[in-house]
Amino acid sequence: MAKKSVASLQTGSKRLTKAIKMVKSPKTGAYTFVEAILVPLQVKDFLSKK
Repeated sequence: MAKKSVASLQTGSKRLTKAIKMVKSPKTGAYTFVEAILVPLQVKDFLSKK
């Protein structure tokens, strides 16, 4: 994992965070982006997973 990005989003009364991380493919070696919209408490777990 080379890069990570986090942006805050607010929709109504819920506070959400969009997390983007780069993941290197074991087969080809190419990088892909994985995006998720999460509750701020779950961002650290999402970025630490492989």
